[in-house]
Amino acid sequence: MALSNPLYTAYERRLAKHLSADSVPRHVGVMLDGNRRWAKARGAGTSEGHQAGADNIANLLTWCEEVGVEVVTLWLLSTDNLARDEAELRPLLGIIERAVDALAGTGRWRLHPVGALSLLPDVTRERLMAAAARTADVDGMLVNVAVGYGGRREIADAVRSLLLEHAGRGTTIEELAEILDVEHIAEHLYTKGQPDPDLVIRTSGEQRLGGFLLWQSAHSEFYFCEAYWPDFRKVDFLRALRAYGERHRRFGA
Repeated sequence: MALSNPLYTAYERRLAKHLSADSVPRHVGVMLDGNRRWAKARGAGTSEGHQAGADNIANLLTWCEEVGVEVVTLWLLSTDNLARDEAELRPLLGIIERAVDALAGTGRWRLHPVGALSLLPDVTRERLMAAAARTADVDGMLVNVAVGYGGRREIADAVRSLLLEHAGRGTTIEELAEILDVEHIAEHLYTKGQPDPDLVIRTSGEQRLGGFLLWQSAHSEFYFCEAYWPDFRKVDFLRALRAYGERHRRFGA
C-alpha cells in the first residue's frame, strides 16, 4: 500500500532528521537499473522506460546536493549495451543525449563524461563533450556521466595510457616494472584525481557490480534497492544513506 503524501513526507523528514554527518558520503556511485523491466511491468515500450529513468536523474542529483555529496557517478550505458540492437540503441542514445543536455542547462552541476567515448557515435560523443565544456566552470557538485563505460575497459585503457606515457619518456618495460604500483594506474583512470566512491547504489533488486567502477569500489559500501530506477524516491535515497551511516567501514582491514 502506497503511503499518502502527508505520511510519506513525514517519514522522509524523519529519515533526514536522524542522518548524522557520517551518513553523508563524499562520492556516490549509482547504477540506474530497471528501466526496461519498469516499462514491461506497465505494458509500455522500452523507450518509455528509458525516458522515465532519465526524468528521475535530476531528482537524484538534487537529493545528493541537499545533503552535501561532492561527487556522483551515474552509470547510464555500459560497453555491453553498445552491442544492443540498433532499433533500441539509437533511441536510448538520444534519450541520454537530451538528458545530459538538460542537466548541463541547469547550470548547477559540473558534468564529466567517463567511458570509452571513442566507441560512441560521433553525435553522442560530441554532445557529451559539449555538455562538459558548458559546465566546466560551474562551482557545484561533480557529476560523472558514465556512457559506454565498462570497468574492465577502464582498467585496460588506464594501463594502455600508462604504457604510452612511459614509452614517450623512454622508460623501458623493465624499468617500469620496478616502479609500478597501484597509484600509477589510478592516475590514468577515467576518474583520476577524484575520491573513490564511498557508497554504490544499485536499483532493481540486482545484487552484482556488473563491471561498475571495479577499481575504485574496492573499499566502497554497497546498497541494493528493490525499486526499479524510475520508481526510486527520495525516501529510498535516504534509506541508503541511513544504511551507509550504520556501517563500520573497514577499508579492507
